[in-house]
Amino acid sequence: MRVLVAMLFLATTPAAAQLALTPAPGLSGMPPIARSEWHQGDAADSLYKAARTALNKNQYKTAADLFRQVRSRYPRSAYVPDTYYYEAFALYRTGSNADLRQAGNLLETQAGKYPTAATAGDARALMSRIDAQLAQKGDAQAAERVASTAAAAASPRPAAAPLPPMGPMAPMAPMAPMAPRAPRGPGGDDCGDEDDDVQMAALNGLMQMDAAKATPILQKVLARRDSGSVCLRRKAVFLIAQQETTNAESILLSVARNDPDPEVRSQAVFWLSQVNSPTAVAALDSILRSSKDPELQEKALFALSQQDSPRAKQLLRAYAAQESAPEDLREKAVFWLGQEGDTSSISFLRTLYGKTTNAELKERILFAVSQSNTAGAQAWLLEVAQNPKESMEARKQALFWAAQNGASVASLSKLYGQLQDTELKEQLIFVLGQSNDPAAVTKLLDIARNDRDKELRKKAIFWLGQSNDPRAAQALEAILTGAK
Repeated sequence: MRVLVAMLFLATTPAAAQLALTPAPGLSGMPPIARSEWHQGDAADSLYKAARTALNKNQYKTAADLFRQVRSRYPRSAYVPDTYYYEAFALYRTGSNADLRQAGNLLETQAGKYPTAATAGDARALMSRIDAQLAQKGDAQAAERVASTAAAAASPRPAAAPLPPMGPMAPMAPMAPMAPRAPRGPGGDDCGDEDDDVQMAALNGLMQMDAAKATPILQKVLARRDSGSVCLRRKAVFLIAQQETTNAESILLSVARNDPDPEVRSQAVFWLSQVNSPTAVAALDSILRSSKDPELQEKALFALSQQDSPRAKQLLRAYAAQESAPEDLREKAVFWLGQEGDTSSISFLRTLYGKTTNAELKERILFAVSQSNTAGAQAWLLEVAQNPKESMEARKQALFWAAQNGASVASLSKLYGQLQDTELKEQLIFVLGQSNDPAAVTKLLDIARNDRDKELRKKAIFWLGQSNDPRAAQALEAILTGAK
């Protein structure tokens, strides 16, 4: 029943919409201004540009708040129609279920109030992506909309059978930083100076021959602060990291804390992740807690997750549990703990789930636990799904990820008869609809024929329509013809 998400989405999205959603080069995914123009002299001009700048820097929560302020402070501004789209885009990039739904509401408001807004076309395409993202994360209603839209786009005939729905996929996970390339640093085209390359080639050669002589020279390079030395410093970090000298660790730590260039600092933190020592762990913890640079803190979290030491794991857990820490960084700590997959980390996450009231953090914990192969993960997720004290959204997420973790169709089918909440039953029907197990079709057929709730029968029929099982086709034909 599952299909490749990317193929289905691109096949059913107009080319113009795909282009509109393609990240602008060099802007880290920020959408183009999309036919809107700057309105010089507009009272909201400065605030709107500040919002665009925040979006440009991937500061999505700040950008969303600033676009919202444009509407509240300057309701007659010419920028107001487009703020709905750009705020929705910022919320979309944060990725949480709540933000995705809020983004959808903003786009619906824009469509109702400002159907001719400059960003209206881009807004429709963004709405499709929001539905796709929600479907990937287990939202049954969004998955139905995606499947129906795909069917409509595939054929103008109203009787055409819908295409298979979007297959659920894991939420976007934090990316591990890439190792810098040698001999060029990962600075890109701005680090292609021929003189720098010649100098670094000479230093590299000297390092291979006599590290004791090369290291002091590299330290002098790293001590420079002029703008013309940025690329040299980036490459020098790489060369220092390749040497097993006694002071390489302290040099990298100094660079990570003091270099004015964020990329140089980032590379130094990355290479510290490759140094398995108590000193490196302490240094990374210090950077995580004292740095004011969120990107550097994120790299420090990754680096700690790569350290093979109980102390590093303890620090990751402490940060994930720290209520005063930035929410997005706590979520990344939870992700990396889930990737470790050891019993102690998963036990910690389950305990943290019971203590926190942060809905988004709970969502990330459910996903993190589902990624582990530890004993009891499925059972715990199903317990959350059945717990009436949990929010409906958390219960639906737990049910979805339990199925993704391998919960059997037999256990899910049994659970259907025990559930009292219609919304949760609807989610379970969706989960069964994603399974390739013939037993899932058997249960869907039973629901479609015998459930007392007409709406639930209709949901089962919808997902049967996505199945290649011949029994599903026979059942649908019987429903259409009135046969028994």
